[in-house]
Amino acid sequence: MDIRSVKVYKKRFPLSRPYTITRETYDYTEVVFLELELSNGIKGTGAASPEYAVVGESPETTYLNLQSDEVAKLAGKDIRQCLSLIRLYNRLYSSYPGTRAAIDIALHDAFTQWLEIPLVDFYGRQHQGMITSVTIGIKDVAATLEEAMEYYDRGFKALKIKTGLHAAEDAERIIRLREKFGNHFEIRVDANAGYTLEQLQTFLELVKDQHVELIEQPLPPGNDHALEGLPSSVKTKLAADESLKDADTALQLVKEGVYGIFNIKLMKCGGITGAFDIAGVARNAGKKLFWGCNDESCISITAALHAAFACEHTRYLDLDGSLDLADDVAKGGFVLREGYMQTVNRPGLGLNILF
Repeated sequence: MDIRSVKVYKKRFPLSRPYTITRETYDYTEVVFLELELSNGIKGTGAASPEYAVVGESPETTYLNLQSDEVAKLAGKDIRQCLSLIRLYNRLYSSYPGTRAAIDIALHDAFTQWLEIPLVDFYGRQHQGMITSVTIGIKDVAATLEEAMEYYDRGFKALKIKTGLHAAEDAERIIRLREKFGNHFEIRVDANAGYTLEQLQTFLELVKDQHVELIEQPLPPGNDHALEGLPSSVKTKLAADESLKDADTALQLVKEGVYGIFNIKLMKCGGITGAFDIAGVARNAGKKLFWGCNDESCISITAALHAAFACEHTRYLDLDGSLDLADDVAKGGFVLREGYMQTVNRPGLGLNILF
């Protein structure tokens, strides 16, 4: 079954709620889409929204790459060669994880639609569903509590709180959340590499009794070794994020031994195959998996969910990126009820594309 046509387009989506992290404030995201149509009319769709500050690739670069003659050569290829094609383009665009992710997701979607099975079942489903956290950006205590109440009313059970600017103020937000909501929420923290070791230690001391489930990437990449002196009870709750981009960095982090959790984002590692490369390293090293995202279309969020549910050692989801978009070009793919995510029982990614 041949690929008949290749289409690429880019769209800017405003966010329904702008938010702040240590690096900057976000009020929109740009997403690049790749559509592959097979000769029988099946359409596989991929999407990418890489973050330049993390991976050195912008959506504009992704867009230009996907318009290249090399990507146009997908037309005429046999979709049954899906995995070989993904490996080929992983080599051609080794420095561009967003480009690789769009190609990887589109090929996987088309191939598993052709097979008439959900993508997760092609790889072997290990999970039926799991709660996802929703993210609250850096803001004052009152605004944090107000947004948390909205998520409480919507039935969510896990929050991820952005921190990394002021350790004492960050801790105050966590303490006040516990005072107001008790143990209703699992509370996760994402410092986005914003702390020094001393600031992290201050934060840890202040929240030691607040039952923080995990802490993402407290120190800048390249400084992970500074975490070696922390108690093992703390290190098991630390999740590598910005430092973790591919299987090679995963191996290095295993050697350093300071993270008990690996955060996988398709936009960092280049799609589903790259995610499984990291997952294999993590499994062999006894690390838990935490699946995250940027502000993304539900297309790539759904792809991440399928990959997550195919890994036995997946323990945490933070796949709320499409919930922030004021609009999207697709719907479906997953069901979200009171913070609990499940895939839909349809072939491929199970999406309805709206264009």
